[in-house]
Amino acid sequence: MAAIELEGLTKDYGEVLANDDVTFSVERGEIFGYLGPNGAGKTTTIRTLLGFLSPTDGSARLLGRDVADEDELLEAKRRLGYLPDSPAFDETATGREILELHASIKGDERSDELLELFDPPIDRPIRDYSHGNVRKLGLVTTFMHDPELVILDEPTGGLDPLMQHRFTEFLREERERGVTVFFSSHILGEVRRLCDRVGIIRNGRLVTVEPVESLLDRSGKVVRLRAADPIPTERLAIDGVHDLETTPDRTSDTSTESTAESTREGTSQAFTECTFTFTGDVNTLLERLREYPLLDLSIEEAPLEDVFMRFYGSEEGGEENTAFDQHASATEVTDDV
Repeated sequence: MAAIELEGLTKDYGEVLANDDVTFSVERGEIFGYLGPNGAGKTTTIRTLLGFLSPTDGSARLLGRDVADEDELLEAKRRLGYLPDSPAFDETATGREILELHASIKGDERSDELLELFDPPIDRPIRDYSHGNVRKLGLVTTFMHDPELVILDEPTGGLDPLMQHRFTEFLREERERGVTVFFSSHILGEVRRLCDRVGIIRNGRLVTVEPVESLLDRSGKVVRLRAADPIPTERLAIDGVHDLETTPDRTSDTSTESTAESTREGTSQAFTECTFTFTGDVNTLLERLREYPLLDLSIEEAPLEDVFMRFYGSEEGGEENTAFDQHASATEVTDDV
């Protein structure tokens, strides 16, 4: 039985279709990344899963429980941890008082361990907390009752790089313990570091669900090279070369104006430096360049941001989608217990 199951989940606000026939499942014991630009529909899916919103159509199950059934949803939430994208605590209370409240409602199995790891200033009032400290306290309240499924909405916002690394290692350890983690993000690097599989949502529709390794393969490599002698641009006219940007050979007979224009079009006659994304066979690329002496060559993993542009198009409609998440926010129940 999957930890999370969505079947045709739809949320229609009339002017905006926030989730459109979203179907996927999250297996037990995996880290599943829910990926998309801001306003794509990630938070709407999470709020519907948690019963904060009622779907227009379709169904959802948490730990085998139907979220449309109040009693079943309550049973699932006893085994669930949830961190919203903007945790909200009583600003007059101290962190310690917040923890005591959560412990009285859902129990406390791990707060000492988590406080040592994330180190929020629990004896200070929440009104004195930075955004990062609020997030760290939220992580403690999310995991303190030792849940078997955790749902995290943009979990690293406000955390410094050291704490982000600590959080990444913690999630990996939780997966080893059998905890299922579902988290939404628009930060593609953290998805690369953590996830077993990813689902990509755009404009409310699920674009793909696939292993993160497949996504990395499709994003290709960033190639940068600098040559001692001019290289004809046609040497890079092979499958897998994308977004070619060249620095033209200044010693060629081509005029400066026409060379600049052809460089923008990726068709300059010759170049001495270039950058491009490559999704083909690296051996084929090296063979094409074998006869040219290179001064520098680097081949690095491409940023996953390229996946959106190359395979899923531009982020048109962003303002419209942000509007539906703001609409949903007005109906959110902020207490995650």
